[in-house]
Amino acid sequence: MTHPTITRPITRRGALLGAGAIAAWAASPARAMLAAGDAYAVPASVDALIARMTVEEKAGQLNLMAAAWAGGTAISLNPAGNAGNFDAQLADAVAGKLTGVFNGNGAEMARRMQRAVMANSRLKVPLIFAADVIHGHRTIFPVPVGEAASFEPDLARRTARVAAYEAAGAGIDWTFFPMVDVARDQRWGRTMEGAGEDRRLGELFAVARVQGFQGKDLKADDAMMACVKHFAAYGAAEGGLDYNSVDVSERTLRETYLPPYKAGFDAGAMTGMAAFNELSGVPAHGNPWLLQTVLRDEWGFQGFIVGDYTGEEEMIAAGFAKDSRDATRIAFLAGVDMSMQSDNYMKYLPGLVADGTVPMERLDRSVRRVLAVKHMLGLFDDPFRRIDAKREKARSRTKASLALSREAGRKSIVLLKNDGDVLPLAKGRKIAIVGPFADGQHDLNGPWVVYGDNAQAVDLATGIRAVVGAGNVTVSPGSLVEAPLPGGIAAAVAAAQAADVVILAIGESEGMSGEAQSRTDIVVPPPQQELAEAIARTGKPVVVVLKNGRGLALAGAVKDAPAILVTWFLGSESGHAIADVLFGAYSPSARLPCSFPYESGQSPYHYDHKVTGRPAPDMKEPYKARYRTAPNAALYPFGHGLTYGTIEYTGLKLPARMAWDGTLEFSATVANTGRRAAEEVVQLYVRDRVASITRPIRELKAFRKVALAPGARETVTFRLTRADLQFVGLDLKPTVEPGTFDLWIAPSAQAEGVSGTFDLMR
Repeated sequence: MTHPTITRPITRRGALLGAGAIAAWAASPARAMLAAGDAYAVPASVDALIARMTVEEKAGQLNLMAAAWAGGTAISLNPAGNAGNFDAQLADAVAGKLTGVFNGNGAEMARRMQRAVMANSRLKVPLIFAADVIHGHRTIFPVPVGEAASFEPDLARRTARVAAYEAAGAGIDWTFFPMVDVARDQRWGRTMEGAGEDRRLGELFAVARVQGFQGKDLKADDAMMACVKHFAAYGAAEGGLDYNSVDVSERTLRETYLPPYKAGFDAGAMTGMAAFNELSGVPAHGNPWLLQTVLRDEWGFQGFIVGDYTGEEEMIAAGFAKDSRDATRIAFLAGVDMSMQSDNYMKYLPGLVADGTVPMERLDRSVRRVLAVKHMLGLFDDPFRRIDAKREKARSRTKASLALSREAGRKSIVLLKNDGDVLPLAKGRKIAIVGPFADGQHDLNGPWVVYGDNAQAVDLATGIRAVVGAGNVTVSPGSLVEAPLPGGIAAAVAAAQAADVVILAIGESEGMSGEAQSRTDIVVPPPQQELAEAIARTGKPVVVVLKNGRGLALAGAVKDAPAILVTWFLGSESGHAIADVLFGAYSPSARLPCSFPYESGQSPYHYDHKVTGRPAPDMKEPYKARYRTAPNAALYPFGHGLTYGTIEYTGLKLPARMAWDGTLEFSATVANTGRRAAEEVVQLYVRDRVASITRPIRELKAFRKVALAPGARETVTFRLTRADLQFVGLDLKPTVEPGTFDLWIAPSAQAEGVSGTFDLMR
């Protein structure tokens, strides 16, 4: 079976992306099912089934456990737990004690479990099979923050479509993705799972990923249910420390952190996951204001919320629940419909119902939500629709899927710097690839990969040799990732001295990014920095190829290298994608979704910070909002990225006034005056000069990606309405105020581009 989106022609132009695009993308089959209110298209058979259930069987439908039959990678992704053995788990499933399992071992495991339940259980309620399909299944795509650097939401939709095509073929019905947490502190390891620091970019990628996984028909055998996570504001953890407390104002919550979740739910995701963090002193797993008042009463969400791994149990250690029974009561009544991994709902919900603590109607409501999603996925019609071992093999790592991985990889690479046009490299030069990531089948796929294999991914040296041949390439690791390598620097220096150019492959390992991988100092590890300094002293041209899952604070020889590429973790086709950019087969088109600060101590940093009453335009004037050693700015800001062309912005045409109920249309000319074709991400930023709530220095409102041949120019037009200028006002509701607005059409959040002002008139 050929998946229609894998072979889809690649567009070279982006569309205007803003509030209107989010609204247009919000249509989906699952979303349409909400029209009937609380009884959203749930067949009468579901209520009839609930009426036949015992309380224990109802609790079982709210109990999700890690698969006992799982691969080694899946076992290593979470804290050690007592998963038991497969036969015991199978018996629980047949007894009605499980709604499903996650991170299992493929179609054969799913077939055995589903067959046993459908043949031997009392009520024959189909199991749901879930997994952490984060950035690919067997074909691995760039880590999500890297993919967000493409500034192409449609690319994320296509990679999610392929991930669903593969994973659903392996019996998986439900993915725990997208992660839409806005991440403004690069010390936080889970930065790599999201779309970076900007709310608007986060909204667009949330929508695209939900649509990609769910497709046009949730009952199709290549569709999966998406799960928007982690609700809410997990990315605002204090100090960038994973699982830590979050304390932000309700205004900041509503203006910055909540919108990407709402965008994902509006796009049709019918499941969400509660966050590990507390919010203003209340754990998200026990927060009725968050899970009921905001999510259901305000937003109209009618799907179900699953807890994160043992999340409700962790309220005990947090000092919010006295024991497991109390934690179960708090979480369930707050709005967590399904428990993951603790087994608490199975143990305690029946007793809580029996003594009247949990009303039966509340239990029935959560069960109805879960069964409704199983119905949407077509599991009641055909419990085996996604379980097919032959299909699993046939869909895995197809040529088209790998081609998309390569495309996504090169579109995710950000060119930070290219002094003297060091890049692209000529093919006839002698190349030394130096650093711990120079070659080898390691650290290629990136964190949060359950089913992919680094042994099947293409490393950097292999990708380069495929372009220039083996004879012109030498490899020397120089150091380990976080430790010196005896004799490594001397050998690397010798390789560099014998070469015409050095490719310095350095950065973070897979184990340095992802969950529970917070860093206090977001720098290149010292042994690699020492290697970089030694290579710089050779005087050879150096191209730094960074491997990273977050923004980094670059220093010394790394910062001063003439050319720097940010390559993240690119997945299956890593080496080929990087080589495409290094040698000019593809001109870099990605832009930073997260700022690279001057120093680690600036964290948390985000481009849309407040101006303050003492803005600091430079480092000379005292008593201004800056650090002693760094400005209140980024070394490489959000939106920054170069191409192999030379881009110029001119000719802003901006009306002086915008009518209260009108549309402001304006444009600028973008030209490629260089000798190579290029793609430019033209970005629109706005600042409200005076408002009842102080506004950020700039806010991204829209962007457009345009392809420009050498010598070509294009007029890029944007439109704004009053709704695009709204903010959360004094009453914590969206508002817009008349006044003067600054506007930039520019290549980054700190670039001038072309700029002007307009007045919004009431």
